[in-house]
Amino acid sequence: MLFQIFDAFKSRLHDSNSKVNQVALETMHKMIPLLKDSLSPVINMLIPAMVDNNLNSKNPGIYAAATNVIQALCQHLDNYLLLQPFCTKAQFLNGKAKQDMTEKLA
Repeated sequence: MLFQIFDAFKSRLHDSNSKVNQVALETMHKMIPLLKDSLSPVINMLIPAMVDNNLNSKNPGIYAAATNVIQALCQHLDNYLLLQPFCTKAQFLNGKAKQDMTEKLA
């Protein structure tokens, strides 16, 4: 059930409509403290959707929402769950997103 919900939700995290994208990120930010480590089965699917275009977005609202989501993940999930997906993203991203992910890893 969790996979079905987040599989549908992840496309909203990189929607071409910036307002939809931003609301999805803000919603994800609200869900993380509620779901915490129960997100572990879908975290490898969600992190790329949250990070890929959003941390390099020129839209300040989307960038802020994406950084808030990353911060919430770091606060509410076991760091062990985040290590591999964050390393992978830091390795393959560029620009500001690479810097942000590298700082979170440090």
